Amino acid sequence: MPPRRPSPPMERQQVSITSILAGLRRAPRQIRRQSRDAVKAVVEQLFTTVAQSPVDSAAVSGISPQEYRIDDLARAAGTTTRNIRVYRDRGLLPAPARVGRLAIYNESHVARLRLITSMLDRGYNLAHLQEMLTAWEEGKDLGDILGIETALVGTWADERPRTVSRAEAEQLVDDPAARDRLVALGLIRVTGDSAVITRPKLIEAFDDIRQYGMGLDQQIDVYEKILPHIEEISRILVESGAHMVTARLESGGKQLDDAQIRELLTLLVKLRTYSVSSVRDTLAVSIESTIESMFSDLLAALVAPASTSDTA
Repeated sequence: MPPRRPSPPMERQQVSITSILAGLRRAPRQIRRQSRDAVKAVVEQLFTTVAQSPVDSAAVSGISPQEYRIDDLARAAGTTTRNIRVYRDRGLLPAPARVGRLAIYNESHVARLRLITSMLDRGYNLAHLQEMLTAWEEGKDLGDILGIETALVGTWADERPRTVSRAEAEQLVDDPAARDRLVALGLIRVTGDSAVITRPKLIEAFDDIRQYGMGLDQQIDVYEKILPHIEEISRILVESGAHMVTARLESGGKQLDDAQIRELLTLLVKLRTYSVSSVRDTLAVSIESTIESMFSDLLAALVAPASTSDTA
């Protein structure tokens, strides 16, 4: 008898979501009605299940697959056009669609490029990559070894809180006054001899920037200024998609089945992905423009006195 092939990713995702929902439905009523933490944990688990699985965008009505030219693809995947051509020539990257003379890529190419980058970072060479990707496409389960699903899409939240000892937290943020401000902002939570760093990447960024002479207090000042604007942007983006969610819920009648819930979760994950991408790209362009403008003014101010003295 031939070996049983692993279930496709979308089938595994559906089984996982069904199992999670079944566990919630079996929970005592007092847990479902009274424990926000329990429900929050289930919701996070559901979104992570969807976010970690390759998503068939075409299966979600109302959302079209993203299309990229090669330059856009390189930016989206964090690589170079030269690398893309090398991977394509070696058969590591599927051929793009052709529209006239244009090569058009999609989200599956972004996912594959992120996977390739992740595997190269782990120390694999291109020959190993070809062998492993071929095995994975043939249905062999390499996810446990390589973390393929996480490499493809990421999790619902890319940054997870980290628990450390209180002494480690004090060493990480060695300025007591700044540390108190971070605690007040909820970026660090201290309980007895332990501490939870709720935004470890942000704290690490603070420490890195401090090496260039920008103190923690100054960085926290900046964070406090931008936080309300970030929250307002998040509210606007989420509310812009709320009508789609409401429409899906209303069309589902009294109770949604597991397939409808999976589709709704997929829609929300895609909304999050597109929102983060659009804000990130817009912010990057704006920051670059502002840097160029400010640096131009700085250079003009430095050059002007020299020019004046030369003409005197």
